Amino acid sequence: MNSVRAKAPVRTLSPVLVVGTGLLGTSIGLGLRRLGVDVMLRDLSPTAMRLAADYGAGRIAPADRATDAQPEDTPRLVVVCVPPDAVGTVVLEQLRNWPDAIVTDVASVKTLPLEVLRAGGGDVSRYVGSHPMAGRETGGPLSGRADLFLGRPWVITSTTETTVDSLQEVEGMALDLGATVVNLTAEDHDESVALISHVPQLVSSVMAAQLLGDNLDAANLAGGGLRDVTRIAASDPTMWNQILAANGSRVARILRNIAGDIGTLADALDDIEAEGARRVVADQMRAGNEGVARIPGKHGSRRTYASVTVMVDDRPGQLARLFNEIGEADINVEEIMLEHSPGANLGLVEVWVLPEVRQRLVDELDSRGWRVAQ
Repeated sequence: MNSVRAKAPVRTLSPVLVVGTGLLGTSIGLGLRRLGVDVMLRDLSPTAMRLAADYGAGRIAPADRATDAQPEDTPRLVVVCVPPDAVGTVVLEQLRNWPDAIVTDVASVKTLPLEVLRAGGGDVSRYVGSHPMAGRETGGPLSGRADLFLGRPWVITSTTETTVDSLQEVEGMALDLGATVVNLTAEDHDESVALISHVPQLVSSVMAAQLLGDNLDAANLAGGGLRDVTRIAASDPTMWNQILAANGSRVARILRNIAGDIGTLADALDDIEAEGARRVVADQMRAGNEGVARIPGKHGSRRTYASVTVMVDDRPGQLARLFNEIGEADINVEEIMLEHSPGANLGLVEVWVLPEVRQRLVDELDSRGWRVAQ
């Protein structure tokens, strides 16, 4: 007899009000609707709100406040998904509009909204800050995905005033959407994202800006290194201005540390023959090796993988064939990276595997006619 795994019960109670129908708000709506949760939508932009509704993220909320709503349209949970500079004000407004609802937000900074709530006399016991560590290069309701949060960390920042009921409601929604809950204080959250998100964005932007002075068209020679460093430089300047303004002092401190290290490196490279100059460079590179080893990889592990680069013709079916043949060799792919070769109809696929199977993979690919870069 075939056994059928029972579906986990949905923790999120209907209805849920989502305020703001950009990427995150629409994705939350789509994910909850897929679970059968009744989702209501609100947005200052009627176009964005109707688009999100048309794509299945929920229904347009019939009322803005409890005094005008029918019982079936009174939310148990309100999720605020508005731009960072408006989060505190909107959360405060929603707490007042829905005096029996729990309110959360998904902003990428957590101390500033809390400060606004306290200053405005908001009911902090019904507010739980949260931040799903998920996103895409594009925004708006058309970019929304029901599976956006699967396997992603979702930070929950409760306070001493937070009720158990409020905390469980927000954690339950994150778990329903497939995320992994991480509990931090608002201060620790903002310190963390300054290091792992906000500073990398600025470093990427500053590096990409150097290309504006590229009078030799050196960018045409760009390989994976430049592409990796500058990938997120295409982000929205307006949104990031708001994020950075709310977390500026923490970001500035780390930038000054980076500037100091870069200045030391520049001094050493100005006179590489000076005593100790090469050691300065080597020590910085070694420190970088140690730092990158701290970034969790697959399943949260920090295991080091070995890479094999395969040249693949740019025509239909080649990637499928490559991965199918790696599977036939009973080798698991841990990570992949794809890069197009400038001026040639081929791509470079960097496949990461366990070190102990690397040579077997090379031999298998060679025997099957693949061009492997050694």
